[in-house]
Amino acid sequence: MLWVDKYRPKSLDKVIVHEDIAQNLKKLVTEQDCPHLLFYGPSGSGKKTLIIALLKQIFGASAEKVKVENRSWKVDAGSRTLDLELTTLSSTNHVELTPSDAGFQDRYIVQEIIKEMAKNRPIDTKGKKGYKVLVLNEVDKLSREAQHSLRRTMEKYSSSCRLILCCNSSSKVTEAIKSRCLNVRINAPSQEEIMKVLEFIAKKESLQLPQGFAARIAEKSNRSLRRAILSLETCRVQNYPFTGNQVISPMDWEEYVVEIATDMMKEQSPKGLFQVRGKVYELLVNCIPPEVILKKLLHELLKRLDPDLKLEVCHWAAYYEHRMRLGQKAIFHIEAFVAKFMSIYKNFLISTFG
Repeated sequence: MLWVDKYRPKSLDKVIVHEDIAQNLKKLVTEQDCPHLLFYGPSGSGKKTLIIALLKQIFGASAEKVKVENRSWKVDAGSRTLDLELTTLSSTNHVELTPSDAGFQDRYIVQEIIKEMAKNRPIDTKGKKGYKVLVLNEVDKLSREAQHSLRRTMEKYSSSCRLILCCNSSSKVTEAIKSRCLNVRINAPSQEEIMKVLEFIAKKESLQLPQGFAARIAEKSNRSLRRAILSLETCRVQNYPFTGNQVISPMDWEEYVVEIATDMMKEQSPKGLFQVRGKVYELLVNCIPPEVILKKLLHELLKRLDPDLKLEVCHWAAYYEHRMRLGQKAIFHIEAFVAKFMSIYKNFLISTFG
């Protein structure tokens, strides 16, 4: 088991980072009925950890007994019937899913799963909560129609179903949804907090972790706790005992993006574009978020570019990122940026060197 999962706090009392938020959540569910919640903050900040610990606080040990299923729904969409399939993670008291995986049909998933849960309301016995919890990931990627559906259904079934929404940015969540939830901002952990967690894991694993090495991992993690833990585990596999100047290897996908940037600088042609498209598609298939790919690609290109080109390339990266967020097929927009870059760079080379 990866250390990220092995040492994930199982209760609010054991949370190391965001202790104040954990204690406030504990008081909230102890003193009153749990409201709808919206957790938002950067990737790797600890949102999912807090949600898992909160579910255990509400439902006890049964929240940990989960099963993964590929669920199918037949949805009546006016003149036709849609067959929708999505992966869910569920216990007897909660269901977790990512509706945005259904693309533009996400609103049907939102409607059907909440209705189904509302019909199967648990009986309130022995002091247990008389409602189920639905955890929705990546709500900032839901279409407007799905968010409007979500607002209506969360009002209609609020007596039997509580929503815990999770996203990286709340700016794309409609005000109607935000106003019906208790908003919980999860900040990226500081380097000191990340070092504290790394030292905790090293102690549990009986490892000697030099302070300077832990500080370097924390710094390179870009304030992502998940990334810091994965880096520590990777370094443990590569070389132990640790040394203060030990190399911290980048993630495999990051090396792949560096390779893509090198290809873009090396050859600007239809053949080069086709090769880059295949590599980008491979990253997407391996679940690397398209926004992360584009951001890292731009970062690598800016390292190598002439200062005269940097502003223009940044402009087009922002342009295609915006279009990517509005559209459905990320590969089209990343490929469009690559083609635009190749055109700009080739014209620059011709005008400079003839």
